[in-house]
Amino acid sequence: MSTKVSESTGYVPNVQMSAFGYAIAAILVVIMLPALPIIALAWIVWRVFVAEDQDESSYESWRNEADNEWGRSAAGLDDEAETEENAEDEAEATA
Repeated sequence: MSTKVSESTGYVPNVQMSAFGYAIAAILVVIMLPALPIIALAWIVWRVFVAEDQDESSYESWRNEADNEWGRSAAGLDDEAETEENAEDEAEATA
């Protein structure tokens, strides 16, 4: 007993599935359109009260990074602080 398998039709447009997809998209648009003002209001409230401000990639963010320890060490500013501390320690030791 063998099962007959039809010939492959290849990649051709499937009209039924396309129609079903367009119908679902239309239903979603009809449902979501009245909810659009509510969604927009919720997004605005979230942005104002919940979301954190993201630093813009600019000179200002680079300057803010230089204030933390990694930024100071990357900029070589820790070496200056250590040199000043060593000079103060030596001055105290000699005095």
